[in-house]
Amino acid sequence: WGILFCATLTCLTFPTEHKVIIVGLDNAGKTTILYQFLTKEAVHTSPTIGSNVEQITVRKTHFLVWDIGGQESLRASWYSYYCNTEIVILVVDSTDRERLTVTKEELHRMLAHEDLQNAAILILANKQDMKGSLTAAEISQCLTLDSITSHSWHVQACCALTGEGLPASLDWMKSRVVAN
Repeated sequence: WGILFCATLTCLTFPTEHKVIIVGLDNAGKTTILYQFLTKEAVHTSPTIGSNVEQITVRKTHFLVWDIGGQESLRASWYSYYCNTEIVILVVDSTDRERLTVTKEELHRMLAHEDLQNAAILILANKQDMKGSLTAAEISQCLTLDSITSHSWHVQACCALTGEGLPASLDWMKSRVVAN
């Protein structure tokens, strides 16, 4: 009985963590968003080699958030983070029109992976404060999100530096894990 009791007690004292990965091309703002979620302020970052991981709590819901480097040489290893992922955050640089096709290819490659078949997708259209940035609707169209029927998804306009749009994205994430 002692083992059963301990196992039950563990369930009561340690809240469930929901695994989230943040991906996107290099310089999209992934790490800035991670630390904006955590500290609610802009933090000076440098390119991520490998990954960063932080726990974020949204009104008693705990997320373990993996920020994965987006340089071309690192994208081939993204799949090693997919296991048990409940939410994929894809950060898009809304000013980087030239590489939207690459972002679209990476997104659709991820969606085809068996370890992500139950994951929800949150697209953050970052850098909305920049002149000439694409809107969330334009990003959605460029990524052909309407063709995605196998996953629940949401697009959120945001600015990593100011935090604008990020509270709404955390609310969406919480609603997804509560729904499941």
